[in-house]
Amino acid sequence: MDYLVMHWLMTILTVDSEILSCAFVAHNFSSSEHLRLLHFIIVYSPSILKFIAGVCRFVVAPLVVLFFLAHKYWKTRITIDAVEKFLQMQQVIGPTRYAYTDIVAVTSHFRDKLGQGGYGSVYKGILLPGDVHVAIKMLDGKSCCDGEDFISEVSTIGRIHHVNVVRLVGFCSEEMRRALVYEYMPHGSLDKYIFSAEKSFSWDKLSEIALGIARGINYLHQGCDMQILHFDIKPHNILLDTNFVPKIADFGLAKLYPRDNSFVPLSALRGTIGYIAPEMVSRSFGIISSKSDVYSFGMLLLEMAGGRRNAANSSQAFYPSWVYDRLTKHEPGEISAEMHELERKLCLVGLCCIQMKSHDRPEMSEVIEMLEGSVDSMQVPSRPFFCDDEHSPVVEPYHFLSELTTISEEDELWNVNVLYSTLYYKPCFL
Repeated sequence: MDYLVMHWLMTILTVDSEILSCAFVAHNFSSSEHLRLLHFIIVYSPSILKFIAGVCRFVVAPLVVLFFLAHKYWKTRITIDAVEKFLQMQQVIGPTRYAYTDIVAVTSHFRDKLGQGGYGSVYKGILLPGDVHVAIKMLDGKSCCDGEDFISEVSTIGRIHHVNVVRLVGFCSEEMRRALVYEYMPHGSLDKYIFSAEKSFSWDKLSEIALGIARGINYLHQGCDMQILHFDIKPHNILLDTNFVPKIADFGLAKLYPRDNSFVPLSALRGTIGYIAPEMVSRSFGIISSKSDVYSFGMLLLEMAGGRRNAANSSQAFYPSWVYDRLTKHEPGEISAEMHELERKLCLVGLCCIQMKSHDRPEMSEVIEMLEGSVDSMQVPSRPFFCDDEHSPVVEPYHFLSELTTISEEDELWNVNVLYSTLYYKPCFL
């Protein structure tokens, strides 16, 4: 094959030389030098072609391979470089950045483990000087592979300060090893107390904790330049300090949105089973907004009042329905006298917060007013939705102006059934 190519090239050069020679003779040009040059090219063309082939094999080919490897390496560095660029901007206004060796030293080689979750592990540490106790959350590779959760945490709580929001002391990011350093909460999370028979609070303390959580959420919604939607309000994400002051934690699912923009894209779908608002699953219940956090907070209030998880098991009745029946004793508008006054308040406010349509729920500022006010002035809200055959309401479509396309009735009913049967372990009757 190589011989044929060489023969073909030499034939072309020979013919070209003859044509040029004839042309020079026809026009009486002095072409001896040109012919000698062409003769030289024809004679040495095989060597020249071999030289070019060698250059392509030993120079061009390695360059192509190197370019491919460099391109592949650059693609793997995109996420890390994006995070690094963000962290350089964050250093001026945000918390302290620590090296990984500092994290190892602070945690004494990860000796004291506080907990484990889907995001990674939490370890106790001590910052010097001052012997400041901190909790360090080590993000595992799977949960932070794209850096989104890490950036969400640092960009939200890294800039804000509120008595009911956990403080981010610092962070670490070296390649794919990332950690978040929080102030240490010695009493752990709220779920250890409201679901435990040994550990319990008085109604006054529960009401105080509920009010603190509400103020923290309201600050996230209204007290910052951009409204912060948490999307994962639940007892496990409420931490208690030395004086049992509640602090909202875990902003890995949080998102920043302009305060004057009430519309949140459907791609923001996120949360924990049992606390996800209906509009997070089906658009017929409204748009995703700060009211989604209000719903989660309502479920949290009902759990605090009843001391029971709202998605415990399928053998139990739907939790809000159980609370409503306990509150009214099956007589609409009649409040049971057996309940403590503050218990009734938590139940009433919680039921107001978990209304089916998002526009029927109060704002967090209104929730604070209800928690601070008297229970005597509060009305019993409508019965919880998707309860049973007798009280199940007919779901009417919710109309709103947005860029969303119309969802088909079949898909809507399917989504609603997923919400009722999967999230709350009870069949839906629509």
